[in-house]
Amino acid sequence: MHLGHFVVLRRVVERAQGLGVQPVMVTFAGHPKEVLLGRAPATVTSLAHRLLLFERAGIAATLVLEFTAELRALTAEEFVRRVLIEGLGLRELVFGFDSKFGRDRGGNPASLTPLAKELGFGIVEVPPLRLGGRAVSSSAVREAVSLGDLHNAAVMLGRPVSVLGTVVRGDGRGKSLGFPTANLDLHHELHPPEGVYAAFALLAGVLQPTVVNIGTKPTFGGGEEVVEAHLLDGAGDLYGRDLEIFFLERLRGEQSFPNPEALRAQIADDAARARAITEAAPQHWRIPGTYLPIEGASPTELDNLGPCSLS
Repeated sequence: MHLGHFVVLRRVVERAQGLGVQPVMVTFAGHPKEVLLGRAPATVTSLAHRLLLFERAGIAATLVLEFTAELRALTAEEFVRRVLIEGLGLRELVFGFDSKFGRDRGGNPASLTPLAKELGFGIVEVPPLRLGGRAVSSSAVREAVSLGDLHNAAVMLGRPVSVLGTVVRGDGRGKSLGFPTANLDLHHELHPPEGVYAAFALLAGVLQPTVVNIGTKPTFGGGEEVVEAHLLDGAGDLYGRDLEIFFLERLRGEQSFPNPEALRAQIADDAARARAITEAAPQHWRIPGTYLPIEGASPTELDNLGPCSLS
């Protein structure tokens, strides 16, 4: 879900308002390449996170489809007739740049224009969003996040790099050190590299200053990678709840300390630095352009794109 997608979402919402109908999205539960190639790239935004972002953008409903062999076999015309017309009552179909669907990716604005005239629905194609002359793409976002390039990833996303995870039980080490953490199951969502980060956690509609550790806890012998968040102002029992984390700045790499006391002192320093960063964050963290600040905003704010340009 990057800024180019939000341009499309804005057009869907605007056109729905103009037609007096509901803005609806269609998405897949998993990546189509899992069926097509037997493997899929890392999920930049999980399904649960996508649905949340759709809702923030003003989408009223989302149809989530499993990409099966049967669905893959449908031609674009069959998909439009069965799913979009009969199933959803399609009035207008909005395409993103270079968007295609149906068997052999045969469905595009040009190929579906005769069917649109026959069935009486409109077609809109949204041009690509370019930053610095380069079209924003999921692969570019994936690369930036993987490399820890939070700034450029955030510019392309239109928001700080974020993850949505479910809080699960950990080993309790953070609590024993005086810094209780919420351990997150990210459901295979892509995250920045190992390290310690200043971040915000969105909890009950409020942004909470947070320190996030991504790593294997080498001080305690290492193990599987974990993502754990310490909310600086406390949070109570979060087990089973979904928590959204927004990464602002990397504080340091993961380190092994000679003893728990040394680690405790470093975490205290991390927490102090994270608090200073989050206190200053309202001045710069929303990224060039003011579209969809995390605490909620009108989709029309995308009109102010700062250095971005539609072309």
